[in-house]
Amino acid sequence: MKVLCLVEREGDGFADGSLRALSFASSLAVASGAGLVAVLFPDSGSGAALDGEATVGQLAVLGATEACLVSATGLTGYAPAAWARALQQLAASGEACAVVAAATDRGSEVLAHLGAMAGLPVAANCVSARPGSPGSWQLVRQRWAGSLLEDAVLEAPCALLSVAADALPAPDASAEASPAVGDGLVARTFVAELDDADLRVQATESAEVSSGVSLGNARVVVGGGRGVGGPEGFAVLEELAGLLGGVVGVSRVVTSQGWRPHRQQVGQTGTKISPELYLACGISGAIQHMAGCLSARHIIAVNTDPDAPIIAHAEYAVIGDLNQVIPALVAAIRAGGQ
Repeated sequence: MKVLCLVEREGDGFADGSLRALSFASSLAVASGAGLVAVLFPDSGSGAALDGEATVGQLAVLGATEACLVSATGLTGYAPAAWARALQQLAASGEACAVVAAATDRGSEVLAHLGAMAGLPVAANCVSARPGSPGSWQLVRQRWAGSLLEDAVLEAPCALLSVAADALPAPDASAEASPAVGDGLVARTFVAELDDADLRVQATESAEVSSGVSLGNARVVVGGGRGVGGPEGFAVLEELAGLLGGVVGVSRVVTSQGWRPHRQQVGQTGTKISPELYLACGISGAIQHMAGCLSARHIIAVNTDPDAPIIAHAEYAVIGDLNQVIPALVAAIRAGGQ
């Protein structure tokens, strides 16, 4: 028996959310007495999926016993139905007891396709999972944007599980520095059999943020809301995010005004984030926004209103004009780096 985990790539490495999902899948594999297979797909612009010993070592240190690169004629990038079809065939060939993916846009979409193809239920936003009686799984998963946890029993011969972004702490980046860990990991290629329908929908272009890090996986997020004042006000936030190695996120009102694209929205109807630091500038902190950022380890708010709801959730708060506070912070960081 095996547990399969879909591992998404980001730049030259792996997405943080997928590495967390791999840790989750490792615990499930141990509890099930199964091997853990990290499944990777070709991704346009990312190069070889298993390029370098350190890369393989990172998968092994998180519990993978096997790394499987999927290959198929005509498959060059993200194609949700094709990825799902390949996972279905891989699961059947290895008698998989579970298929796990991060609860990202891609992970959730691929599992939905896989569930439809295999006629199996999908349990979303899981925090923990363990095998129960034969054919059943004991789950804890997030509901209502993470505001409550649900104990559930999933009855399925093969569990399809997406993992909540904050189900596990961020993996230790030092794994990349220990390539010898991957010596016992088996790497192989799996050739999937796809038809034209599977390949009908494929991503032909990927819009990346300037740092190459996605909002959902960023360790630092600099947020901007109505208080930024307009599109031009985000220049200094972009500069600060770049200095901190992070990305810019925004509130719903910002996307509604057309100041920034929806892919940068943090919240219940946007992206749920769990960074080490969330610096929220000019954001009041509506319930829907807080549902997307409460998993941040540290929240710092910059706001002119001391009674803004976000202040109650912030570890630290600066009551002041962000147009004065943020440029001063940028100047201090640049001065400290000289």
